[in-house]
Amino acid sequence: MAHPGTLVLIMAAAVLAPVLAEAVTRLVRVPLVIFEIVLGIVIGPAVLGWAHPDRVVDTLSDLGLAMLIFLAGYEIEFAAVRGATLRRATAAWLVSLAAGIGLGFLISGGAAYQAFVIGTALTSTALGTVLPILRDQGELRSRFGTVVSAFGAVGEFGPVVAMALLLSGRGPGKSTVLLVAFAVITAGAVGWALRPRRAWFSRLVATTLHSSGQFAVRFVMLLLAGMLALAQAFGLDILLGAFAAGVLTRLVLHSASPAHGAEVFGKVEALGFGFLVPLFYVVTGIEFDLRALLHDGRAAALVPVFLLLFLLVRGGPVRLLAPPGLGPGDRRALTLFASTCLPLIVAITTIGVDQKVLGGDQAAALVGAAMVSVLVLPLLATRLRRGGRRTERASASSAESEAW
Repeated sequence: MAHPGTLVLIMAAAVLAPVLAEAVTRLVRVPLVIFEIVLGIVIGPAVLGWAHPDRVVDTLSDLGLAMLIFLAGYEIEFAAVRGATLRRATAAWLVSLAAGIGLGFLISGGAAYQAFVIGTALTSTALGTVLPILRDQGELRSRFGTVVSAFGAVGEFGPVVAMALLLSGRGPGKSTVLLVAFAVITAGAVGWALRPRRAWFSRLVATTLHSSGQFAVRFVMLLLAGMLALAQAFGLDILLGAFAAGVLTRLVLHSASPAHGAEVFGKVEALGFGFLVPLFYVVTGIEFDLRALLHDGRAAALVPVFLLLFLLVRGGPVRLLAPPGLGPGDRRALTLFASTCLPLIVAITTIGVDQKVLGGDQAAALVGAAMVSVLVLPLLATRLRRGGRRTERASASSAESEAW
């Protein structure tokens, strides 16, 4: 490693982040990811200059992003989100994509590739950030949690597909053929995952679950590595493979070892949220171009503009096409949760900067706005839901009193 102390500093920041998050919980609930990114900025070149990413750290960070998307893919229960809710979520995202690319052309002055980068970034949802919040609140399996999962899944998966089609640098025709081929292979893998497993498979999962063998965990890691390699072989973004691996893992574990599936996933989740995912967020802070944001008035001014565009481009169609039956508070909260973004913003802006079609100031402004969205929007969504429930209870109580 070129900077051997960097990994130690990153893990120290990862350990300190939940301590700080717990300390401020009594005052305000701040998402853990904010502390991880801010600590990364502090130890990085922009402030203290202690931590400097190298090839090893960047590789681990990429694995962290892949694990984050993998965990998001696993959490989605397609049996619960399919049907009308999924159709509404898909329609909302397509409207967002059209609006985002249109605004991208205006912002870029007609530069097509830059418009695709900005437009795709405006349509993403940080499902991997939102789901842990819902889980901590006990809302993940509720009706509201299912709706958020559906809209968030499309907001996570849609931009990954758009990246494969629009940001790959290939012609749309070739990209579409490769994407279809990947989809066909993935569909075959889904069919395989749904087949009943042999008795030895379930027995081996059970007998090695608390031994050094850890067959199930190793098998899950093989699925993840295989899907990442498949996506890369087709020239697609590895996040597409990570998402597909999460879906496949859920199907395999639930069909092969339903009694131990939750425990196996708990071990994989511990590896993700205990090491790889916080490493990705801390490295995001280390690599964040704070100077470009603070020393360029235009870049700083773009932060609230992009935050507003997240709400309009992503949140607007979600609110319009939200399923009937949601209360006003839930509908507003869904809009805010769907507009929360960050991981894919980092990935998309990195592609734009690497391809030299997106300036460092624009990338910093997009990432800065995404960081603000993670900090502010989930807090507002939670408070709106609480306020909405109190209002509904008060209305119901008033109606009962009048009836009495």
